[in-house]
Amino acid sequence: MLDRPTKHPKSTGRRLTAVLLGLAVAATPATAFASPFQPYQDVAATHSAVPAPAAVGLDDPAKKEIAMKLVSSAENSSLDWKAQYKYIEDIDDGRGYTAGIIGFCSGTGDMLDLVELYTARKPGNVLAKYLPALRNVDGSDSHAGLDPNYTRDWATAAGDSAFKTAQNDERDRVYFNPSVRQGKSDGVGVLGQFMYYDAIVMHGDGGDSTSFRNIRKRALTKAKPPAQGGNETTWLNAFLDARVWAMKQEEAHSDTSRVDTAQRVFLRNGNLNLNTPLDWKVYGDSFRIS
Repeated sequence: MLDRPTKHPKSTGRRLTAVLLGLAVAATPATAFASPFQPYQDVAATHSAVPAPAAVGLDDPAKKEIAMKLVSSAENSSLDWKAQYKYIEDIDDGRGYTAGIIGFCSGTGDMLDLVELYTARKPGNVLAKYLPALRNVDGSDSHAGLDPNYTRDWATAAGDSAFKTAQNDERDRVYFNPSVRQGKSDGVGVLGQFMYYDAIVMHGDGGDSTSFRNIRKRALTKAKPPAQGGNETTWLNAFLDARVWAMKQEEAHSDTSRVDTAQRVFLRNGNLNLNTPLDWKVYGDSFRIS
């Protein structure tokens, strides 16, 4: 695996509704989960006898694959996001262990939610025995009850297709799906939906000033999204300005290249649909999706 750049710390607010769901996740349809955002409704389609075809969103499989690669370029210095299921280390950001395809952390609760889901689906798995410890270290950087074998057992679990599926499902439930819903509600296209997703991955969606929802609120003081009559490019520039402000509130966020030499580039090029080919840089490394 390539050397990983400093991972940006996450808000403990990232858990959102997950902590309330517990082991019921496995048996509940994805559409039934509570969301931090109001679900998107296509008003025109609702009232039209012949609804217009829905525009392609970030949830289109090909666009979603691009999103996974873009995030991995910043989080893992690699486009091979599927190689990250087994990744785990403490990167000294105060969040304990960071692991997996989206940077689940032992100190922010999303790792606990993931292992609970995995255990609900596959009792007796190699990580199940760590659930008491994960509950105890939630909210801290402690490894109590996890060392010395947790990292080894995580890598073992990553060879299990059920654990990979659980990682995918938690990524989608907590981060990807809410971002896409909010993006569609705001009337932004694929690029805007990706900007939202990348922001919630890094900052979470808690109540602190740098969370996704408060980045969006800060942007609303400068511009309006298309759904409120605003210009999409103007809105997305305001959102990125607010995002950069949030990143600079912490030293670990101070490198804003994932915005400046990636998302801003796509926006300046008018590539609101994230059409390929895509060329960008993160932390000085160049990447391309043909």
